[in-house]
This record gives sequence, structure tokens and C-alpha cells, in this order.
Amino acid sequence: MSRIAAAILAAGTSSRLGTPKQLLELGGRPVLAHTVDAVKQSGADLILVALGHEQARIQASVDLDGVTVVSNPRYADGQSTSVVALVCELPKDVDAAVFVLGDQPLVEPAVIDALIDAYRTAAAAIAQPRYEEGRGNPILISRDFFSELLEVRGDVGARPILERHREQVRLVDVSTHSRPADIDTMDDFESIQEQYQRRLDHS
Repeated sequence: MSRIAAAILAAGTSSRLGTPKQLLELGGRPVLAHTVDAVKQSGADLILVALGHEQARIQASVDLDGVTVVSNPRYADGQSTSVVALVCELPKDVDAAVFVLGDQPLVEPAVIDALIDAYRTAAAAIAQPRYEEGRGNPILISRDFFSELLEVRGDVGARPILERHREQVRLVDVSTHSRPADIDTMDDFESIQEQYQRRLDHS
């Protein structure tokens, strides 16, 4: 069976926020811990996380047991540097990778699994979730495009690949799940806290 990696982007400076978003406390635990746990609950065969800004603090605060930490010394040059760092560390037997944003603590394992299933059962070269709110993250990209990912520059992730190969993007219906928000401002984080509490109340 094909081997699928989950690659978590968590190296950024959180410049708009003014404090490391990875370490914001959500339900008594760091934001990044929630993202990592969701990925661990998915069917990904291996997990990597790119760290850079405040790496030592993050590693001391978040349980990364079973996760391969990829150091990205070029994190200040934008998100693409983490994509490149992660792709460079993917083992040769990995057939595709799901790129997960570290500042989306409410990402759901079922969505990651839906992308993996689209790759394994429908040979989706690129798989993107379609929520009720529209398209979103995370994104699965097959090895066919790893070389192109290595050429991405600036503060972007996989978006250039999706735009360049629109005809190969398979939209995966996950409309029963809410599109996970990311954290750029404290208003974003407060909204996520409210969503997190509602999820707890309904669990």
C-alpha cells in the first residue's frame, strides 16, 4: 500500500500576532499540540513537523513523540521554506504528503483521512477538501509534484502548485465538517477558542 506522510508547517514567526501562535493555550494545551494530535489520529503513515522560530520553546512545550522534527533555519523567508525543508526530508518511499497548517488546531483527522482515501482509491494527484464554506486546507500532493514544490518561493505554501495544475486537483467533499480557521490575529484565536468550547460542549 502507498505510504502517505503528514507534513505540518509550524516554523513561522507569528509576526502579526506578536507571540508564537504555536504556544497559545487552547484548552490548557498549546495550539500546536492540538494540530499534532489530530494528525496522529489520522491514517498518515508518518508525521513530520517543520519548526524554526522559537523552536527550543516549542519542542519543550509540545509532545512531539513519534514526530520527525525538521529544522528550518530560513523560516523568516516565508512558508515556502518550510514546504521545501519538509519535502527534502520525506523518505523515498513516501508516495504523497498531506500538508497541514500548524496554526489550525481544529483540523479534523477525518478530513486528513478523506484526502488519503482519495489518493489511494481514486489516484488523486492533488486532493483538496471542499467544506460547506468552500475549499480549504490541508492539501494532499503526490510525489509527482514534489520537484515543483522545491521551487516554490515566498510566503506561500502549495497554492502555486494548485493554480498551475487545476485540472488535476480533486475536490474531496467534507461538507459535514467545518473548515478549520487559522490564527493570524488575537480575534482569530478568540474565535477558535469559542469553536473549541462548542465542540467540547457537544462531545
